[in-house]
Amino acid sequence: MKIAVIGTGYVGLVTGTCFSETGNDVVCVDNNEEKVKQLRAGKIPIYEPELDTLFDRNTAQGRLKFTSNLEEGIAGAKIIFLALPTPPGEDGSADLKYILGVAEKLGHILSDYTVVINKSTVPVGTADKVRAIIAKNAKVEFDVVSNPEFLREGVAVEDFMKPERVVIGTKSARARKLLEELYEPFVRQGNPVIFMDERSAEVTKYAANAFLAAKISFMNEIANLCELVNADVDQVRKGIGTDSRIGKRFLFAGVGYGGSCFPKDVKALYYTAKENKYDFKVLDAVMQVNDLQRERFVDRILAKYNGDLSGKTIALWGLAFKPNTDDVREAPAIYIIEELLKKGAKIRAYDPEAMGHVEAQFGDKVYFATDQYDALSAADFLVIATEWNIFRSPDFDKINSLLKTKVIFDGRNLYHVDNMKELGYYYYSIGRETAEGAGNPKAHNG
Repeated sequence: MKIAVIGTGYVGLVTGTCFSETGNDVVCVDNNEEKVKQLRAGKIPIYEPELDTLFDRNTAQGRLKFTSNLEEGIAGAKIIFLALPTPPGEDGSADLKYILGVAEKLGHILSDYTVVINKSTVPVGTADKVRAIIAKNAKVEFDVVSNPEFLREGVAVEDFMKPERVVIGTKSARARKLLEELYEPFVRQGNPVIFMDERSAEVTKYAANAFLAAKISFMNEIANLCELVNADVDQVRKGIGTDSRIGKRFLFAGVGYGGSCFPKDVKALYYTAKENKYDFKVLDAVMQVNDLQRERFVDRILAKYNGDLSGKTIALWGLAFKPNTDDVREAPAIYIIEELLKKGAKIRAYDPEAMGHVEAQFGDKVYFATDQYDALSAADFLVIATEWNIFRSPDFDKINSLLKTKVIFDGRNLYHVDNMKELGYYYYSIGRETAEGAGNPKAHNG
């Protein structure tokens, strides 16, 4: 099947590559000519595990192509995916100018029946708006469908190739038949393709992300209470996570959620509720808790040093909002860096994939280390902001020899408190007992 994907951002590139892997001919369209040039040269602008393997195979075999010419890109396509950015406005509303702008152009150039699919996360009613704009100029029949993505950064290829479910919003029997054929290779093990109306599909995407964000904020509130009552949030997590009604996932306490989806989608759903004169109190609390969580973490660092970090050098492990991605959008680490710099600290940062993006933002205000141990050199203490696997089992003897003091602020609860006590660390984590070590590696090494 001939498919066009408009937009080569995170969603568009994964979507186009994965559809080409099942034998479809895919053309990805982007108006950024330099980006298209790089993609044609085999350079992938994002980090996503396994994407490079599929990308290389399908570009080499001619099933995955790239162009900056919209008319050329959609020629002969039965299905067009709109995978365009919907950045949040100051009020939290999703900006639809890119989607509606492309819809305006499609109306003039569609030459045969086509299914136009909103793959981007869009507010309720967007399919209706896209349909109306295309219809103004279209001379052929078409359908507009909502087909939201549920991809987790870091495992997006796996999520796409083996989806837990596929949600498709359409009332058109013709579009439904075409999409059943398209998705059949991905659901051979019996996972459902769920058909519904367009507006319900649009709400489903926002509801899923908002609910997961709510789980994270709820557990962070529980963690904060645990600190006050001398309980352990890890034990609480195990106690409630085994309840099948609750589930084990998204129950880890930390410094809050980030990324391209949760912050934007929670705000957009909250804005939609406001537009319809509904006070969505739970979402308001979810956002407040998330903002406060990273503030609390920085406050704990400042409290340890009486609010003055001048002259202090801080090692920071992790910049991406989560492991296995280079995405730093709304990453807690960015807020932490900004606040620590304001207090006079110097930062030595390391992340396996995301340093280029952060360097573009902070320049020489931050030292970007060659590896995790280089970040520790001559640093006063360590802050952990992302739970990359390479940080889980470090060489503590090496850490001791590099850090000036045995102090760690762990925003991802990577280590056991008892172990850190034995090692003599001052170790603060989220929702657990603080190990009150002496903080002197030389004393520990004897």
